[in-house]
Amino acid sequence: MPKSDIQIAQEAEVLPIVEVAKLAGIDESMLELYGSSKAKVDIHSLKDAPVKGKLILVTAINPTPAGEGKTTTSVGLADALRAVGEQAILCLREPSLGPVFGVKGGAAGGGYSQVVPMEDINLHFTGDFHAIEAANNLCAAMLDNHIKQGNELGVDPRRVVWKRVLDMNDRQLRNVIDGLGGPAHGMPRQDGFDIVVASEIMAVLCLASDLADLKERLGRMVIAYAFDGAPVTAADIKAHGAMTALLKDAIKPNMVQTLEGTPAFVHGGPFANIAHGCNSIEATMTALKLADYVVTEAGFGADLGAEKFLDIKCRAAGIRPSAVVLVATVRALKYNGGVAKEDLSSENLDALEAGLSNLLQHVGNVRDVYGLPVVVAINAFPTDTPAELALVERRCQELGVNVALSEVWARGGEGGRELAEEVLRLVEQPNDFAFAYDAGDPIEKKIHAIATKVYHADGADFTPEARRQMEELTSLGFGGLPICMAKTQYSFSDDPAKLGAPSGFRITVRALKVAAGAGFVVALTGDIMTMPGLPKVPAAEKIDIDEDGKITGLF
Repeated sequence: MPKSDIQIAQEAEVLPIVEVAKLAGIDESMLELYGSSKAKVDIHSLKDAPVKGKLILVTAINPTPAGEGKTTTSVGLADALRAVGEQAILCLREPSLGPVFGVKGGAAGGGYSQVVPMEDINLHFTGDFHAIEAANNLCAAMLDNHIKQGNELGVDPRRVVWKRVLDMNDRQLRNVIDGLGGPAHGMPRQDGFDIVVASEIMAVLCLASDLADLKERLGRMVIAYAFDGAPVTAADIKAHGAMTALLKDAIKPNMVQTLEGTPAFVHGGPFANIAHGCNSIEATMTALKLADYVVTEAGFGADLGAEKFLDIKCRAAGIRPSAVVLVATVRALKYNGGVAKEDLSSENLDALEAGLSNLLQHVGNVRDVYGLPVVVAINAFPTDTPAELALVERRCQELGVNVALSEVWARGGEGGRELAEEVLRLVEQPNDFAFAYDAGDPIEKKIHAIATKVYHADGADFTPEARRQMEELTSLGFGGLPICMAKTQYSFSDDPAKLGAPSGFRITVRALKVAAGAGFVVALTGDIMTMPGLPKVPAAEKIDIDEDGKITGLF
């Protein structure tokens, strides 16, 4: 029986993190150690260092139950670049406890392409998410206390938009009534919880350039509206200083390593379906100052993760990728072509041909909308047949895009040499990077551009409430911000059942809200939730620990 991911990780010989940091050019004096295998990095001394590296973005087709292996490919590619003699650093997001205990499981890669210590990264790591949770809930407590203690700012309790958060999938808390019990216990109002990764503080942490910028961004977050319609910010209730104090360590990038000793920054963790889905700018920029090649990933499929990486993160940080890797599996493509999960191991060229539309549309977006060179990485499975692999390669080459077979799950960096060599070729190609829209355009025009150019919809419709919110946000001066689309990850459309490359549909925006600290307007579509729920059989049921402290069932 093949070894599980956690068995492979537990049997690995992990280098002291001090040695890994030296490989990255980081002096031991810059490290704040969390045991021997992980550390925070104080990057202050690198603030004025020039950027020298080329950025490689790893993204994927729309996710399916068959799996795509985006994180695994990212890890394997970084290892492969080092295997061919290049200096590379990996930049990933931190896993949320919600998916770890829910459907998805861990997010540290898989097989022989993982970041370690795998259990620590997946479970509590360095406490960043707890710090974000505390800062978020401090702001909520101070806001409700302000209302209770006389409400000097005239906050309308019916228009409090700041929710409490916790890092767990718990649908029971999506909608609650709090403040019950009489005047001594607060103002009764309808409320709810979000998952930590949906907190605007997570986005702010990942988009801030330093501690001062973090404090300024936290201060301008809109947390409620007054009776006269004026926005109320965290700075208005004097919460931003204490919130920044809680986050003073969380903003520092975390350093770990791959199974092959490649330096890795794992920092920040917004979801790409409800937030911008990228690791922190601080981690990415630090890596670009230290390494010749930086491999990073964006969450979920390219319609969400890559779009937001390019239109939000790159715009905010003033960076651009030199190449894009688009990950797919033959199994997932057949699923997009209508094959049931239990039948994916059988050769089916007709279904593969139908499912390829999803991959090819993502490829076209990266190349034609954003002007970036792209390679397709096929994450290999033993059930892939030569005929299926040949079909994928032929259809991609018809678009002028090469395909590289990636065997990094089974072979680590050695299994990614073909992909690494193609990436090294691509990063030297001309780069005509462009955004999908002009941030200065009206909100409706920007959403229409994303819907038509990236999703290939016929357009976008707005509910009466969303249109009212759009007019209000524009009048308040937020119309010139980029857009963060909250949409299902399973489809180009806002209907998760529409697989492949659907056509003849429109995107419905049901609500809009401003994330003024993060610097974007969130557009909620379909029935997307900012607090997930657990499945019928949560992954948590399979996780256990023995009397010696050895964890099992974490994958």
